[in-house]
Amino acid sequence: MKQPELEFAFEIRVDVDRWIPIGRSADEDLTFTPITGGTVAGPMLTGTVLPYGGDWAVERSRTSQLEARYLLRADDGAVIDILNRGYFRASEEVVARLVAGENVPEEEYYFRTAPVFQTDAPAHRWLAEHQFVGLARDEDGQVCVRVFVVR
Repeated sequence: MKQPELEFAFEIRVDVDRWIPIGRSADEDLTFTPITGGTVAGPMLTGTVLPYGGDWAVERSRTSQLEARYLLRADDGAVIDILNRGYFRASEEVVARLVAGENVPEEEYYFRTAPVFQTDAPAHRWLAEHQFVGLARDEDGQVCVRVFVVR
């Protein structure tokens, strides 16, 4: 049986504002984190993260289910919609270190995503025709997602 192969496509470095608590119940927390900009760089795509959109997170038992939606602008001017769902899980100690601004090694927590892209730009149509996996981390106040195409 064929095993999937991952090929590095690009890294998205997302600037975020302070999260906003929304609340939901005693068993879970709902928050929203505004996305304020950022960059995209790699062998398959370069550009910027536009300051529109955000990340909704529902936390249950120290695991957050994430759903981020925002826009990218490629260097050629094409606009690309991204819906990035995933999971974040860490010990209370690691979360405290991240909140304090420490660059915690990504091996100390679980932060994985599955981005889906939409665009009508012919040069970037391949993004809407492939499956992707993201390995994410918090670094220097940004959310950084290394995006791999599944071959």
